[in-house]
Amino acid sequence: MKIFSGGRKLGKGLMTLVFIFSFLSVASQEVAVLKYDGGGDWYANPTGLPNLIRFCNENLKTRISEKPATVEVQSRDLFDYPIVFMTGHGNVFFSEKSAQNLRTYLLAGGFLHVSDNYGLDPFLRKEMKKVFPDLDFQEIPVDHPIYKQTYSFDGLPKIHEHDAKPPQGFGLFHEGRLLCFYDFESDLSDGWEDEAVHNDPPEVRNKALQMGANIIEYAFKN
Repeated sequence: MKIFSGGRKLGKGLMTLVFIFSFLSVASQEVAVLKYDGGGDWYANPTGLPNLIRFCNENLKTRISEKPATVEVQSRDLFDYPIVFMTGHGNVFFSEKSAQNLRTYLLAGGFLHVSDNYGLDPFLRKEMKKVFPDLDFQEIPVDHPIYKQTYSFDGLPKIHEHDAKPPQGFGLFHEGRLLCFYDFESDLSDGWEDEAVHNDPPEVRNKALQMGANIIEYAFKN
């Protein structure tokens, strides 16, 4: 995974910054939770990502630290992680600095997975327009490679009910590259949580973990 692969599109100063801060990421398999402003619960589903990491380490033979880091959107530390995860139920706010930093990170090869918890959608879409004013979320076709990694899916699995809508996988694409994967009306990250949290049956939790593993595998490869 080359986190600086898009750096040629950036200014010389930014490209140098990306290169310096990406050295660790190229050789590492680390993930982080994205901390954002606005008052939304960016810390939601606390057992979810550790469980997904454990699943990946056991089944994909990754070597990810089982205690995921937390990284702020505006921090230079963002470039230390090939993939960052974002979730929550409420307000999201990106300052100009945060939006620019996230844009640089994604164009430089980083990857963002957003898992829709109920109430997140309108805030996420508005703030991501600050990051990429010219990009819109597009529904990802079911034959896209993110659904065909170690585990094969014909689109997103439905984990929890929100509004009786089908689950959809949306993406932001730049020059054909998927920068951000957004699971909508699926609730993947709820499905990763400890069984006692939502009392999901094993087959439902397993689907959520398998799809989450596909996302990590895809991000590390691309």
